[in-house]
Amino acid sequence: MEKQIGIKWLPEPEEKDYPAAASYLSLLYDTKNVNTIIGKLKETPVSLFKAKDIFRASGLSLLGVSNSHVVKDRRKIEDSKLLSPILLVRDERNGKVIIADGYHRLCAVYSFDEDECIPCKIV
Repeated sequence: MEKQIGIKWLPEPEEKDYPAAASYLSLLYDTKNVNTIIGKLKETPVSLFKAKDIFRASGLSLLGVSNSHVVKDRRKIEDSKLLSPILLVRDERNGKVIIADGYHRLCAVYSFDEDECIPCKIV
């Protein structure tokens, strides 16, 4: 873990994050369910969760700092640019959280501080 750095966040996800989330979710759900999930994500307020807790709940592996998308997001953090909150979906059937959008941002943030509270929209 590197020395803590101030990570800055947008107050809401960027509009482009929703189609990205829908694209990923369409691999898991039918179109009707994806549209319902995206609608709920747009309406739900932002919550805060620690980076390490999101990883634990998702069951995903941490991408290395050499991943090109993680590198890009790390540079944004180092340049004090605002990151977009991540989009999460509770997969109650499997007892996991799906990272619908923001996996690379999560990995970049974790590389600086696993205890960082990340703004998320979760449904």
